[in-house]
Amino acid sequence: MRIIGIDPGFAITGYGIIDYTGNKFSVVEVGVISTEACMELSDRLLCLSQGLDTLISKYKPDAMAIEELFFNTNVKTAIKVGHGRGVAMLSAAKAGIKVSEYTPLQVKQSVVGYGRAKKEQVQQMVKVLLNLDKIPKPDDAADALAVAICHAHSSILSRGRFF
Repeated sequence: MRIIGIDPGFAITGYGIIDYTGNKFSVVEVGVISTEACMELSDRLLCLSQGLDTLISKYKPDAMAIEELFFNTNVKTAIKVGHGRGVAMLSAAKAGIKVSEYTPLQVKQSVVGYGRAKKEQVQQMVKVLLNLDKIPKPDDAADALAVAICHAHSSILSRGRFF
C-alpha cells in the first residue's frame, strides 16, 4: 500500500510518501511544499494544489492520510490552515484517492504508543520505524511521515491484522 501523509498548512505543507508492504515501511519521497508570505492566499492555495497534484500524479498513492486541524488560539491562522487541508483533500478526491483524517493524539498514539508524546519523541520514532539515518527536516515533513505511519497502522487494525 502506498500512502501519502499530509501535515497541512498554507505556508508550509509537509508530505511524506511511504510504501507499506508485509509489515515493512519504505520511504518513497518526503518534503514540503512552501509558499511565500508575500503571495495572496488564493495564489498560495493554487501553488499547494499544483504541488500536490504533481506528487499524486507522479507517485500514485493508494490513500491519503491527513492530520486534523488542531485548533490554536489564533483563529485566523486556523482558518488558513483549514483552507490548506481542504486543498489537499480536494487534490486526493480529484484523483479518486480515499482520504483518512487523524487527530494529533491518534498520530502520537500510533507512532509512539502514547497520545501525549512530545514532538521530539514522535520524530525519533519516525526515524526508527522508517530506518532513516536522521530525522527528516523541516518538522512538517517528519510530521507528514508520522501521519502516513498512523494510517498504515490503522489500516492493519481495521482489517483485523496485527503485527
